[in-house]
Amino acid sequence: MSTNRFVRLIETLCLHEVKYIIVGGVAAVLQRVPINTIDFDIVHARDPENIQRLSAALAVLGVTFRDDSSRELTESDLTSEPCVRLRTGRLDLDLVATLGANEGYEDLLPNTDRLEVAGYQVDVLKLEK
Repeated sequence: MSTNRFVRLIETLCLHEVKYIIVGGVAAVLQRVPINTIDFDIVHARDPENIQRLSAALAVLGVTFRDDSSRELTESDLTSEPCVRLRTGRLDLDLVATLGANEGYEDLLPNTDRLEVAGYQVDVLKLEK
């Protein structure tokens, strides 16, 4: 497992076969935009099977809520909240339900590029031109 916090997150999500799209600052960095980012934003598929895989991956990562580290993450949080703000180690992770005009995973998928990151294929939201 990688020691790079961003790569470790990608590895864990991919090894658990989570369906997700990288958005936000990391998506921009992966498309060679020269910016710094300190968090990782994803839009995930909200079907029951994917929620179970995502929940298992997050358990491996030992995530906590940013605003209440004593609160336990549930699968219900992953399906009902518009944005779940988590922390794993020193990395902030935002799980976003929709972007823009209420566009979820399935809506955004046609607007992604598949990129290789540390040997893993990931879907990255294309930047608007």
